[in-house]
Amino acid sequence: MKYVVLVSHGTFAPGLKSVLAMLAGGEREDVISVGLEDGMSADEFAAKFADSISGITEDDGIILLGDIVGGSPLTNAIEQISNKGLDKNLIIFGGMNLAMALTATLMKDDVDDEMLKASLVSEAKDAIKEFVLAPQDDADEEDDI
Repeated sequence: MKYVVLVSHGTFAPGLKSVLAMLAGGEREDVISVGLEDGMSADEFAAKFADSISGITEDDGIILLGDIVGGSPLTNAIEQISNKGLDKNLIIFGGMNLAMALTATLMKDDVDDEMLKASLVSEAKDAIKEFVLAPQDDADEEDDI
């Protein structure tokens, strides 16, 4: 099985998992999330993360998405995955957003890893756009009154 594993500061990863459940079909055993909660030490996070991936085996794949490249949740997760010998089938990205996580969840079993990586980057980038409101014409407003 391929797992999408989300890690973040605070509740971003668990919140993202909740949204994925809405958009990708309910609670999914193939999506795992762990957040570094306020006041939690790196060791406590590492233990919580290790527990959350305890069901993953060497034959499984992991798509690890973290909120910040180089952030302690992502670096600690990588260390725990490596310590457990689960890094054989590992894809890692930082800077996750909803589009990236949804793409990983929906496409992970249908395309090869190279296509998946390209799709994750493409979807993540395409999801970031400035939203500009068009100025309203005052004359139109008067007509509506």
